[in-house]
Amino acid sequence: MPTVPPAATPARRPAVDVTALLERGRNLATPVLRAAVDRLASPMDTVAAYHFGWIDAAGNPAHGDGGKAVRPALAVLSAEVTGAAPEAGVPGAVAVELVHNFSLLHDDLMDGDEQRRHRDTVWKVHGPAQAILVGDALFALAGEILLELGTVEAGRAARRLTAATRALIDGQAQDISYEHRDRVSVEECLEMEGNKTGSLLACASSIGAVLGGADDTTADALERYGYHLGLAFQAVDDLLGIWGDPEATGKQTWSDLRQRKKSLPVVAALAAGGPASEQLGEILAADAKSSDFENFSEEEFAARAALIEEAGGREWTAAEARRQHTIAIEALDAVDMPDRVRDSFTALADFVVVRKR
Repeated sequence: MPTVPPAATPARRPAVDVTALLERGRNLATPVLRAAVDRLASPMDTVAAYHFGWIDAAGNPAHGDGGKAVRPALAVLSAEVTGAAPEAGVPGAVAVELVHNFSLLHDDLMDGDEQRRHRDTVWKVHGPAQAILVGDALFALAGEILLELGTVEAGRAARRLTAATRALIDGQAQDISYEHRDRVSVEECLEMEGNKTGSLLACASSIGAVLGGADDTTADALERYGYHLGLAFQAVDDLLGIWGDPEATGKQTWSDLRQRKKSLPVVAALAAGGPASEQLGEILAADAKSSDFENFSEEEFAARAALIEEAGGREWTAAEARRQHTIAIEALDAVDMPDRVRDSFTALADFVVVRKR
């Protein structure tokens, strides 16, 4: 069953092959992405290739899970808003993907995650120093890919990407600080998730259009779509972070609870009031002081997840994902674009809130 079914899918909405959209973005971006990674000094090029799933830990060619490729799909699609070919959005797609993976490399290290996409993370295989260095190198490459185009549009795109990256880093800092607090408000959590996830999806949704010559009004509207899509995306991720199937997500059971993350289901449950909410608050406050937290049993994490659900955190988060999905779709109304492109943006939004990983 889908994790978060959309509230209502209009019957008039034409069918769009989302898999084909995602594959198009991946296929257009990957050759340029690989060429960019090849610029890195050894061993950073090899470490990055491992992270992207192109080689295994021994250096042999591999076909690892490269992720959902939503961001490249959005970037090349947004170029078509202006009437440009999807290829016009490829430098933007690659730049956004480089920044996204810079954040993943650092996040995995900071969170202590040992698995991503069903394989050991870079810091686990190659060490923390390489995870930091390769992440930094990917961030630098992102700006290089855009600015070497040498156009006014490339400069505008680079400014938007830089602002999105700063917001992303702000969100990661907020996320870490919240792990050490007993309480975080729903508003604070949404602000953090808007920074950490919404900002880069906003940039991905507009950067191709900017490279294609779109004005700021058009780009801003596409960013609103991407920002709220990012909030919907993160709400679903938060559900999967507690109740997702490890076989599908590639992460441990109860992964967000193991990291003490103040994700949306948790903060919504704590804000709900009532016996389950109060009991959850007492348990989490004790957890924060526990020196044996990492040795908790599966049953102890399952009990916390059950309290979150009983307090309404799971249901509230699913509803919030649908609400943010609706806001994202409505943002497209401000943009004049071909119907085929609009339908594709809508289909990608539907995909984001109905997924298992």
